[in-house]
Amino acid sequence: MIDGTAGVRGHREVDEALLDNRAALEAFDPGQMLRHTASAGAQVRESAALAAEANLTSIADEGRPRAVVVAGQGTAARTGDILATVAGPRCPVPVLAHRSPGIPGWVGAADVVIAVSASGRSPEALSAAEAAARRGARLVAIGRPDSELQSVAEGARAPFIPVPRRGPARSGLWGLTIPVLLAARTLGLVKVTEADIAETAARLDADAERCRPAAESFVNPAKSLALDLAGSIPIVWGSSSLATVAARRFADTLSANARYPVVAGALAEAARGRVGLLDGVYGALGEADRDIFADRSDDVDDSKTRLRLVLLRDGGLAEDDGTEPEPLAVEERRAEVVQEIAERRGVRVSVLTAEGGSPLERLASLVAVPDFASLYLAMAHGLDPMAVPAVSEVKEALTP
Repeated sequence: MIDGTAGVRGHREVDEALLDNRAALEAFDPGQMLRHTASAGAQVRESAALAAEANLTSIADEGRPRAVVVAGQGTAARTGDILATVAGPRCPVPVLAHRSPGIPGWVGAADVVIAVSASGRSPEALSAAEAAARRGARLVAIGRPDSELQSVAEGARAPFIPVPRRGPARSGLWGLTIPVLLAARTLGLVKVTEADIAETAARLDADAERCRPAAESFVNPAKSLALDLAGSIPIVWGSSSLATVAARRFADTLSANARYPVVAGALAEAARGRVGLLDGVYGALGEADRDIFADRSDDVDDSKTRLRLVLLRDGGLAEDDGTEPEPLAVEERRAEVVQEIAERRGVRVSVLTAEGGSPLERLASLVAVPDFASLYLAMAHGLDPMAVPAVSEVKEALTP
């Protein structure tokens, strides 16, 4: 569910009409990123089936591990954050998302390493898989079939879950996430039922339908959010650990797809420091010359870059996830207070509220619309969301 506060949107260098022009959208999306993103529900079903075909039971033969390390980079590493938050505070072992080459020095035979790479060739995942095999740690590898990562897993006689790659890694979050969760379920570390998976896929399908290119801006929550963010500096804060994962995912896609600079993180941390941004040059200080009695909705200078606060709120509580009601209420109250403070300073706020029963479905409800919004924001600026020249240049420069 999404709610944007009333007021004039920023329109700097943005063609709002383009978002309701199907032909124009297709022209700015030659790599079909919208279609890849709309496949999220299908990714959930496909990767769940592929994980079921893999021999994951072998990793449970030695009992509960001491710790689980999810190794990868970018979107692959984000799957480790998702595992940690879906497992929740009652997870009996630590879960670490590891983004550097290799694995931590303490990892050994008592631990499990899950190496994840959409391409099957990322240095972080490959070196982690090789190190896990050398040290005798249990290994699960997830990535593109017939890849280097599959070869390493086969050499170590470890389970490999093949996930077909049909677009950029950032559009394949769910295809990589579900196998990670199912591997952890096999180890007895997370409660994810078949119903949870089916409901999450259905939620992603429904949100893809709501955010489809043919749906006009006034009824399309992703297009509306994109226009709200246009010309701003987004700040994305999550009210819970689950919502914070979604906030950081939104920062990933805004940076990669729309090329927007973003501040993202946990609302609890922000309220102890970063909330000061609301008083800075892009917040209240930028409003210093405004008539305090003027109607803010009628007195906006769109030539100035301003902050736009996006609050991701997770008011739901999964059954038996170990979260205490009182701290949860505190987090929701903190979100209300920060929203009120931002609006008093003339900083507009968009609020997305999680929906669904399980943690996995609630996370999906906070990820789907922002994923589409980042694509529409790119295209409204005349950018192809798939082609990111700077990323390609870095990769080329670092390739031996």
